[in-house]
Amino acid sequence: MTIRATNQPRARVIPLRPFPTPGPAPAREPLWRDLVGDVLRRERLSQERTLKDVADAARISMAYLSEVERGRKEASSEVLAAAARALGLSLADVLALAQGELVRLSGARSRTDSPAARRTGPPMGTVRLAA
Repeated sequence: MTIRATNQPRARVIPLRPFPTPGPAPAREPLWRDLVGDVLRRERLSQERTLKDVADAARISMAYLSEVERGRKEASSEVLAAAARALGLSLADVLALAQGELVRLSGARSRTDSPAARRTGPPMGTVRLAA
């Protein structure tokens, strides 16, 4: 079967996304699951413990813990707390370490540059009572 050229006008194609511009790609904000996974893996390796050892202590599967460490799965707070306890940490410790890493990777924008700092009205957490 052969396709023959016709004199009919071709349909115009409208791209759904803009064409990529040459040069470096814009920096992507890190995903929370990647940060938490990195923290868990770094802590496990610093304690010289195996994936199996920590997974058994946390009572989660070794495959699932591996996926969490690699940022492939969004673990529930219960799973994160169990993994943290197995490493001798609290959930707050893991989240604080991940938050510190997020700040470091994000370039630590000052609070005055953030959208929250430009918000008008009372600061978040302020309670006003009407009489």
